[in-house]
Amino acid sequence: MTPENNETKTDDFASLYEKSFTGMTSFKPGQVVETHVLSISKDTVFLQLNGKSEGVLPREELTDKQGQLTVKIGDPLKAYFLKADNGEMLFTTRLTGETAGPDLLEKAYQEKIPVEGVVEKEIKGGFEIKIGDTRAFCPYSQMGDKRSDNPGEYVGKRLTFRIQEYKEKGRNILVSSRVFHQEARQEKLEALKSTLKEGQLIKGAILSLQDFGAFVDLGGVQALLPISEIARARVDDIRALLSVGQEIEASIIKIDWRNEKITLSMKSLSADPWEKAAEKYPEGAKYTGKVVRLTNFGAFVALEPGLDGLLHISEFRNDGRFGAGAEMNVKVGQMLSVQILGVDRANRRISLKQATSREEDATTAKYLGGAADEATYNPFAALLKKK
Repeated sequence: MTPENNETKTDDFASLYEKSFTGMTSFKPGQVVETHVLSISKDTVFLQLNGKSEGVLPREELTDKQGQLTVKIGDPLKAYFLKADNGEMLFTTRLTGETAGPDLLEKAYQEKIPVEGVVEKEIKGGFEIKIGDTRAFCPYSQMGDKRSDNPGEYVGKRLTFRIQEYKEKGRNILVSSRVFHQEARQEKLEALKSTLKEGQLIKGAILSLQDFGAFVDLGGVQALLPISEIARARVDDIRALLSVGQEIEASIIKIDWRNEKITLSMKSLSADPWEKAAEKYPEGAKYTGKVVRLTNFGAFVALEPGLDGLLHISEFRNDGRFGAGAEMNVKVGQMLSVQILGVDRANRRISLKQATSREEDATTAKYLGGAADEATYNPFAALLKKK
């Protein structure tokens, strides 16, 4: 081969080598890259960059506490460029003590790159955090998902933080771990906005119980099931019907994205008894119901779950007295025989009176000088009619 041919071959190889890098992007330390997983080896996750180039990321950064890999080939990934080393483009999902020099920490602050640190000890107002050879401060209000009753439990743990303030060339650094929980929750809210609608039927697990209702988990976002929306019947003890961890089915009755509030209802899944109350409980009809609540103006009697009628205090008699001077001689849980005075479906009210016996009805009818329908007779209405 002649010298000229050798020179030509060398030029061709150089040209090909140069072309192989055509389209590659030069990265700056701390630069964020939206990419996807190209391949996975024993120790490394390879990232697709552009052209024929690829980035490398330590596999251990993408494993959970059990050592299981949390990504697969093709999954999208956000990573931060660290440096080029022996021709390899090194990336990270967070800065660690080994990689977090002063320059990169300032870059992490500017670019909001997560940093990994160890909670050294509890100090006044929060915690001292060690990031490599640098010390930072994390206030109580910025540690964990929510305020802990035992803040000492964080000491010694290795956690991920974001630098919120970087002053005096790194001598004054303020960090937060809570910001990641808040962002994750916001992402879930944004995802739910496109899937959840008012009136939609959903399933969720109960996270906690309060006297006013239950908090329900909807894929990482909490919704409230008010105690008044649990059942058609009045609920006095929420813990008698629900328990933490229980899975329920409910309907979404209100969504307030601005205030991040979702309200649920279980009772809306059953038929509203007021729809046919007037037909089912005609005026004058007699029924037996349970006293469910006492007030200073009367007693509420349940005719069926979700349908209570008021037995006004004027309908009670005690020691021969009637009307406003009467005293209620009944108690919650007692069964009473009542008679329907009227049903007001629009205002969801049923007026009751104590039902009289057949003998009392007959005696009253005889006194008024006429026959009466023993099932529907109302002496007060008859007196008014006679006048």
